[in-house]
Amino acid sequence: MPTTKLSAFIKDRFIQYWLLARFDKPIGILILLWPALWALWVASSGHPDPLVLTVICSGVVLMRAAGCVINDYADRDFDPHVERTKQRPIAAGKVSPKEALWFFVILCLLAFGLVLWLNLFTIELSFVGAFLAASYPFMKRYTQLPQAYLGIAFGWAVPMSFSAQTDTIPSVAWIMYLAVLLWALVYDTMYAMVDKDDDLKIGVKSTAILFGAYDRHIMAVLQLIIISLLITVGQMQGLGLPYYSGLVVATGLCIYQQKLIFHREKSLCFKAFLNSNWFGFVVFLGLFLDYLLA
Repeated sequence: MPTTKLSAFIKDRFIQYWLLARFDKPIGILILLWPALWALWVASSGHPDPLVLTVICSGVVLMRAAGCVINDYADRDFDPHVERTKQRPIAAGKVSPKEALWFFVILCLLAFGLVLWLNLFTIELSFVGAFLAASYPFMKRYTQLPQAYLGIAFGWAVPMSFSAQTDTIPSVAWIMYLAVLLWALVYDTMYAMVDKDDDLKIGVKSTAILFGAYDRHIMAVLQLIIISLLITVGQMQGLGLPYYSGLVVATGLCIYQQKLIFHREKSLCFKAFLNSNWFGFVVFLGLFLDYLLA
């Protein structure tokens, strides 16, 4: 193969794998990263071990990418029929399913290599995390609550962060884990509202379909529970004004998201989903400032 053609081929493969892993859309990395940082800051009282911080953040990036790859592999027969996803690399025929599986395995092995720098307890927990990440994409075929399963998978960064920092998982970690689980359920339902019409046609299950006309009301209740759980975290850790100020802003963002999804317009539902990044950020900012100023 001539050098120019080889160079073009390598460039094309890089671009297609980059898109397959959704590195062009960092929102997924951020909403997975914020809970990991919440947990690390609480577990370390604001002073996380540099190695643990590096491994957890890098692992989040790699496992989110792996999750996107296996998701597109699982949905390869559905994505061509959904307007939002029909141009994804596998759906568009630019990456083969076999290539995607190999890419998924490589990403998981890289993430596992990072975890080997941590304690044995965290290494053991990583197998659970890998199973959750690999199995989530198939849940929409079997349950009306795939968004809740996503929360179980995304939230696993919380106990892993605590175990990596302290070699234990205290009760406050499980309170935070439940908050993250419900948070993912809410923002991924907003995301699913965008695809609701297409999902109904092709038979894909989601909470956006399950909740029906009560979707906004159920999410509002869940958002109240999330804030309550985060308040409980603050009380258990003896946190102060900066943290609770962050929760006040986070509550305002929940109200704003409810306003966005009020008429269930697809573009605004997606905007509400994107806004969830700011929810994660302000909670972390409150934690960061609380420990910094203590």
